[in-house]
Amino acid sequence: MINAMPDGFSLRLQEGWAGVRAELPILAGVAPFGMIYGVLAMQAGLPVSAAQCMSFILFAGSSQFMAVPLLAGGVPALILIFTVFVINLRHALYSAALAPRLQHLSPLWKGLLAYLLTDEMFAVSITRAPGPLTHWFYLGAGAALWTCWQISTALGIFLGAQIPDSWSLDFSLPLTFIGLVVPALKDRPALLAALTAGLTAVLAYGLPNKLGLLLAALVGISAGLLGERLWKSG
Repeated sequence: MINAMPDGFSLRLQEGWAGVRAELPILAGVAPFGMIYGVLAMQAGLPVSAAQCMSFILFAGSSQFMAVPLLAGGVPALILIFTVFVINLRHALYSAALAPRLQHLSPLWKGLLAYLLTDEMFAVSITRAPGPLTHWFYLGAGAALWTCWQISTALGIFLGAQIPDSWSLDFSLPLTFIGLVVPALKDRPALLAALTAGLTAVLAYGLPNKLGLLLAALVGISAGLLGERLWKSG
């Protein structure tokens, strides 16, 4: 007689699968970005292994899009690392929001979920009611997104290797960022941050080592924080 599946394992499996299902609708929008990143990485002259490893190790779409032109431009490593750090600072806010729900987990679990934490994973996870097995939901959501990103990156790398250099795809990078930023401009502080960052990027375009991009990010963040304080206090 075959023993029934243990209740504990079944519940964990259900939570994980619920996370996968919650993430599935978002993957339709994530996959094209992964492919565009792979194509741009090839256009920028990155080795295939480096392009794929960046998706595996960094696993942060916006940072990867920013890192590609910086790598192609030969910026110093410290500037590249600091730029990626600034772009990913929002993940610290995501972590702080989820931390109270994860206090009971082991360091291994916390490290795994920290690695999988992205904008899309956070978006579906924060709406899930906390419980003793909620981390399995987070795992399912994060694993679904991770798998999609790795596959779409590989497809983009393959396509990028087949596209002639004369088919310049540089325009797709700013278009991608416009598509990411515009829907997020839902209040005055966000609009202020976007406008000041954009103006700074234009004015500081001539700075060496792509420092204008870093300066624009810092000015935009500062303006957004200042706007939050001013309009809240008002």
